[in-house]
Amino acid sequence: MAVSLTCIIEGEAAMVEAGEHLGAALVNGGTIFFHGDLGSGKTTLCRGVLRAWGHAGAVKSPTYTLVEPYRYREVDIYHFDLYRLGDPEELEYIGIRDYFEPDNICLVEWPERGQAMLPEPDLEVFLGYQDRGRKLELVAGSQRGEKLINKMREAYAEID
Repeated sequence: MAVSLTCIIEGEAAMVEAGEHLGAALVNGGTIFFHGDLGSGKTTLCRGVLRAWGHAGAVKSPTYTLVEPYRYREVDIYHFDLYRLGDPEELEYIGIRDYFEPDNICLVEWPERGQAMLPEPDLEVFLGYQDRGRKLELVAGSQRGEKLINKMREAYAEID
């Protein structure tokens, strides 16, 4: 059975904070897939990850560019949004395989649109609506993902 963690997040600030905890856990790189409806908090969570690495500016979802690159503390971070992807093979044109190096951090929104062209994720994040907040579920896809969840458990010792 896959290692997982589920919690309820209430409000944008709490979602950014959850992303900051996730970002702090990504010390050795990793690939994370973000699933959820429009407006469920995927980009807000990604903003928190980037803030953990030192990004202070706005974080826009790269809906039209497909990928937005960042570099902090000698680490390459790539934020993908595949919502408007017409065909998974379009990813070949942007050199998709070059982004997923072991030490890079790759945050992928709408990964189901890129299906066969993407590597297996270390962690999958599922966001859904729950009362006034969001249900956040993390599911490990690798040993690296399991370590990320364990670090998140430590950060949220009162949850679970």
